[in-house]
Amino acid sequence: MRKQVVIIGGGPSGLLLAKLLAQSDIDCIVLEKHTKQHVLSRVRAGILEEGSVRLLEKAGVSNRLHKEGFKHDGIFLSSKNASFRIDFKKLVNKCVTVYGQTEITADLYNSFEKTGIIVNSALHVALDDLTSKNPKVSFVHKNQRKVVSCDFVIGCDGFHGVTRQQIPNTHCRVFERMYPFGWLGVLSETPPVSNELIYVNHENGFALASMRNERLSRYYIQTDIRDSVDNWSDQRFWDEIRRRLPTEAAETLITGSSIEKSIATLRSFVTEPMQYGNLFLVGDAAHIVPPTGAKGLNLAFSDVYYLHEAISTFYENNNTALVDQYSTLALKRIWGAIRFSWWMTMNLHKFPEQSFFDQRIQRAELDHLINSRNAQINFSQNYVGLPLK
Repeated sequence: MRKQVVIIGGGPSGLLLAKLLAQSDIDCIVLEKHTKQHVLSRVRAGILEEGSVRLLEKAGVSNRLHKEGFKHDGIFLSSKNASFRIDFKKLVNKCVTVYGQTEITADLYNSFEKTGIIVNSALHVALDDLTSKNPKVSFVHKNQRKVVSCDFVIGCDGFHGVTRQQIPNTHCRVFERMYPFGWLGVLSETPPVSNELIYVNHENGFALASMRNERLSRYYIQTDIRDSVDNWSDQRFWDEIRRRLPTEAAETLITGSSIEKSIATLRSFVTEPMQYGNLFLVGDAAHIVPPTGAKGLNLAFSDVYYLHEAISTFYENNNTALVDQYSTLALKRIWGAIRFSWWMTMNLHKFPEQSFFDQRIQRAELDHLINSRNAQINFSQNYVGLPLK
């Protein structure tokens, strides 16, 4: 089999890139190790920057997003049981859109599979000749070994995928920080406590109140990194989130049975460069951010933006300049988001053995944000998304 581009990973970034490449008349195939049902069952956050929304519009998969998504013009920050609203619309004339990642993936699947090729349950993927002009990807599907030759291999297969492992240690450098706590997340069929997100700095630890739609809420609390969901009954969780939320929100909180409960670890991770020969990494395959700043999916989409522009320019003009610069362009924006997510994580969470000095610095940082319009503008610019160019 011969294709111009092989995309490994059928999540939202792989499917979005495939859709955009197809619109540019570039022949590609998507290999996904899981079934479609498994991919669409994964619960993920869905706060979209305006640049991400524009990319979905360009891909022609934004109709349901605009009908069912919720535009948020700001967020609430809570500290010392007092809430303060940061108004993105007023400060930088931009907003974010809440639309679940599962829904984005479903929209992309339904659109691309009508004309493109997605191979689900593609197992034992192997990559060869990545530094040549004719790299090859082999995989097993329905007990048959198949081989695809191509011009470019794109790794959209996440942190635990196979593609990043193909880059020799002598050709890359890894930057990583693990955070000493986790997020216990609960999804419930209850109306959200607020029409905008509430980020909470509390003496018991961080909390976040968010939403998926008018009838589906997502809540998080900081927990010990060694904790287990088995230790958290629904009642214990609701008691704790109520304790951490500001009084006004806590008094209006509507509780119910959880339909999903999980604990996520937090890390900052970047590998440089994001390309090796004709292999290019996208999204979690190359970088991870703590979810505090809502940057994970948006960074993956910005990678897609740069890579689509590079590959389409290569085929249109036989020009390799943007292909060669992909990693440099993407990493500049990635490190900006890493910094912002780190800042939010450092100043909203309770750290083990945190000193009184550390606590005072956190409080001073938040007070500065609350009292400085310039600080609010800077925060808003980062939250709604740094420019793609």
